[in-house]
Parts: sequence; structure tokens; C-alpha cells
Amino acid sequence: MFEKAEDKVNEATGKAQELFGRTTNSPDDTVKGMAQKYASQASHATRDATDTLRDQVSANPIGGLAIAGAVGIVIGYLLGRK
Repeated sequence: MFEKAEDKVNEATGKAQELFGRTTNSPDDTVKGMAQKYASQASHATRDATDTLRDQVSANPIGGLAIAGAVGIVIGYLLGRK
């Protein structure tokens, strides 16, 4: 839970740094701010997807096992090809 709050703080920090870079005409600060902002947005989206997946598998464990098995078969097939 604290990780999501940390992502939001990092996103706000990235936005502030990007704005500072744009205001001072500093491409370095602008790029660093944009990178931090987008990285924290991606991290937040990944955490949300993970939480959703965990909830779905907890609600339907048989379906989760079936999907995991299917993914394993596909990966095995792809790695086994020559």
C-alpha cells in the first residue's frame, strides 16, 4: 500500500522537475523529470495489474491454474522450437 503512495510522490516529483526544466530551459532536468514521471506511472500501473490479478486468482483458483498451465505450455513450445 505504501508503494502506491510512493509511486504517486515520485510522479509528482517528476512533474515538478519536468516543469522546472521547462521553465529554466534545461533539457537535462526536463528529460530526467519526464523519465521519473513515466517510470512511476508504469510502476503504479504494474502494481494495480498485479493486485487485480491476485484478487482474480484468489476468487477463482482453478481458472488461475488453468491459465498458468496454458502460459507454461506456450512458453515451453516457443523455447523448444529450433
